[in-house]
Order: sequence, then C-alpha cells, then structure tokens
Amino acid sequence: MTDTHVLGLAASKEREAHTYSGYPMLLVLLLLAAVQVFGVLHLVRNGEGAMIALVIAVPILLVLVAAGFYMLQPNQAAAITLFGDYRGTDRTTGLRWVWPWMMRTKVSVRANNFISDTIKVNDLRGNPIEMAAQIVYRVVDTAQTLFDVDDYKEFVRVQVEAAIRTVGARYPYDDFDQEDITLRGHLEEVGIELKREIRARLAVAGITVDECGFTHLAYAREIAGAMLRRQQAQAVVAARQTLVHGAVGMVEMALEELSEKDVVELDDERRAAMVSNLMVVLCGERDTQPVVNAGSLYT
Repeated sequence: MTDTHVLGLAASKEREAHTYSGYPMLLVLLLLAAVQVFGVLHLVRNGEGAMIALVIAVPILLVLVAAGFYMLQPNQAAAITLFGDYRGTDRTTGLRWVWPWMMRTKVSVRANNFISDTIKVNDLRGNPIEMAAQIVYRVVDTAQTLFDVDDYKEFVRVQVEAAIRTVGARYPYDDFDQEDITLRGHLEEVGIELKREIRARLAVAGITVDECGFTHLAYAREIAGAMLRRQQAQAVVAARQTLVHGAVGMVEMALEELSEKDVVELDDERRAAMVSNLMVVLCGERDTQPVVNAGSLYT
C-alpha cells in the first residue's frame, strides 16, 4: 500500500501538456499587426465595408494571440489547466504559446535548500534533546505539488519537523555501554533513515529529497549539565580501568623477572608488600616520595 493511499489522498500524476512554440505565433502576431495597419490605411482612403469588418476582427485576433504567450526558464515548468481541469505540464524552455483560455501556473523544479528550526525531542530513553536538520529537495511531479497539497513549502516544513521527531524518538542520544545505535555516535546511519522518512512523507506532494543531514544535535539545556558530568565520570572510570590494567601487567612482569633471575627471594608477605608499593607508584596521581627502610621488613 502506497503512502498516498495511507493518507487517503487521490494522487495526481504529471503528464505532458499540448503546447506550442511561441516563435511561429510571434510571426502570426506581427502579421496580424501588419494587416491591421494596412486595413486602417485602406479604410481611411476608400472606406469599404469589407475593410471595416477586417479592421474590427484583426484587433480581436491580436488580443487572443498575444494572451497566449508565456516564457519558461531552465528548470521551470508550467501546469496547464482548462476551466479547472488539469491538461498537462509544459517543461520546454523558451518562448511558449497556448490557447489564451488555458491557465498557466509556473512551478520551479530547481533544487531548494531548507533548514528546519531547532526543536525539542524526547529520545528513546525519554531524555529531552534538541535537533535540527537541513534537506535539499526538488519538485518532480508538478501535478501532485499543485493539486494534492495546499502550500507545498509549508507542507515540507511541517513534514520535516515530524520526521525529525519520529526518528529522534527511535534511538537514544548516547549509549554509555556502546551497545545500541545512538543519535550522536551513528550520525550517518541515522541521517540515512531520516532521509528515507522524509522522502516517504513528501512523496504525496511530488517532492523528492536529494540530501539530508543534521545541523544541530545536543542535550536540552535543562539536562546538559548533568549529562556532561556523567560523561566526565565515565571518562574518568575508563581511564582508571586502563591504568589499573596496565599497572597489574607491569607488576606481574616485575615479579616474574625477579623470580626468574633470583634477584631476591620473596615470600608471600614480601610479595604482597611489593605489589602494594608498585601499585601505589603506578596508579597514584602524584609523584611518590621514596622511603629508605634501614631495618627489616618484619620490624
């Protein structure tokens, strides 16, 4: 089931309009103008009845021909309607002409850049975070853009914010156990999902998304300080774990080499004392002060 059917909308489909090049019609316009000038001059001289009818008819034709001209720039389209009925879309650039009773609505199909406002979202764990994104979008189906939504630019704004809230609620902002996909740690993966979500939402308006990415991602102000302290504590614990792991390895290596080379014979008590001293030296944050023991370990 397509997104259009889910939303309960009857999707319009763009088709090519039957229009004409404006340059041949420009020649017709000039020819009619010349005929009008000739008729007026001839009427002034002779005053014939047939020439009077010609002088009256030609201005009407001039107005009808002139009213059918319009111009299209590159990456611009014109949707043609006849008494409210969609007749097709013209994407041919240059001077164009269509019957004057047909209405032309121009639509830009150029790439547009949109940056959302910073909005507050609750992540998967309920933490308030601030998010904003930018997208590059363009119109691909002018019929859907004009006739299936009221204001497509406002529609883009609302749907982008809705997609940010949806994707932001699917993941935690950060995972201190490094087990889940997070918003902060997996920006590329989450950005791809956001792009897919926005595309699905904008398809009903005949709009596609070429690029998508986050411009702002942070904890909300009310919890930012607490989360910063938590991250700092986690960093301290991780550093301590690394330090202790390295110190244990160094103590083990020192004891093994002392035993292998018979430098000193250590019983369990002396071994424990040496381990304690080495761990203090290796794990302490301050420089240690050496103490010379002139007596025995046991006195």
